[in-house]
Amino acid sequence: MPQTYQRKSKRARVALPTKRRTITEGNTAVSKPLSEMTLAELWELFPIILAEHNPHWREQYALEAALLSKAMRGVEFHHIGSTAIDGIMAKPIVDILAIAPLDTDLHALAREATAMGYIVMSSSDRRISLNKGYTERGFADEVFHLHLRYSGDDDEIYFCAYLNAHADVAASYEALKLSLCEKYKHDRDGYTQAKSDFVRKYTAIARGER
Repeated sequence: MPQTYQRKSKRARVALPTKRRTITEGNTAVSKPLSEMTLAELWELFPIILAEHNPHWREQYALEAALLSKAMRGVEFHHIGSTAIDGIMAKPIVDILAIAPLDTDLHALAREATAMGYIVMSSSDRRISLNKGYTERGFADEVFHLHLRYSGDDDEIYFCAYLNAHADVAASYEALKLSLCEKYKHDRDGYTQAKSDFVRKYTAIARGER
């Protein structure tokens, strides 16, 4: 687990539920399930939008993690992503990292999550990503991304802890995000990739690897 820092200064294709969205072709309204929309249509419906930091994001995390912990015994939950970094703008989507012991069946945990309204976005033997709050009208009032991982796969914890301890680095990260959000407004993969060098650099520093 990462050390506790003292803050130096202030400061794949997404699998979505089969819901229907009304789109217009010519003068005819056509009802189309989200699960049948193209990636371009999905990104149009769910764009990259940055919002001012909202302290309520931590409350959303705490309440949702408490619910998840009742269904997933023995799992550690962590608030990650930009909503977990003090004072910076972020997509208003609360990221939750769920770290399970190595002998845990991640797919069984995913089934528990889907029973709570989550939708599987991507799945492999060692990682499963799910979301909640994507609707046929766009984002719901509260949106969550749940990342199911095994113990040791936790770089995001170090990254968030480091930026919360170093306001200057957090401000640089915010500036980077602001410079990218319009260009990649409808390209989430491109947006994530464009931030990857910055994230890798400071994750390595936080872990004491540079």
